Amino acid sequence: MKAQDMLVERINNLCKERRMSYYALSYESAVPMTTLMHIVDKTTVNPGVLTIGKLCDGLGITLKDFFDSPEFDDMGHYE
Repeated sequence: MKAQDMLVERINNLCKERRMSYYALSYESAVPMTTLMHIVDKTTVNPGVLTIGKLCDGLGITLKDFFDSPEFDDMGHYE
């Protein structure tokens, strides 16, 4: 699985766990909806750590919590 796919899967799983829409995540994180949608639809190939950090703020978690998950267990083996 590509790193980009892992990132999108993690965002989707966190939104589902919190019953949070992309719109709500965009609002809570102060990340523009277009930016979030470009990450999720993989138009943005390499979102910055500051953007991921803002999304984490909106989700109420730390960057460490974001990346410390099963989605990233094989991170050293991505394409």
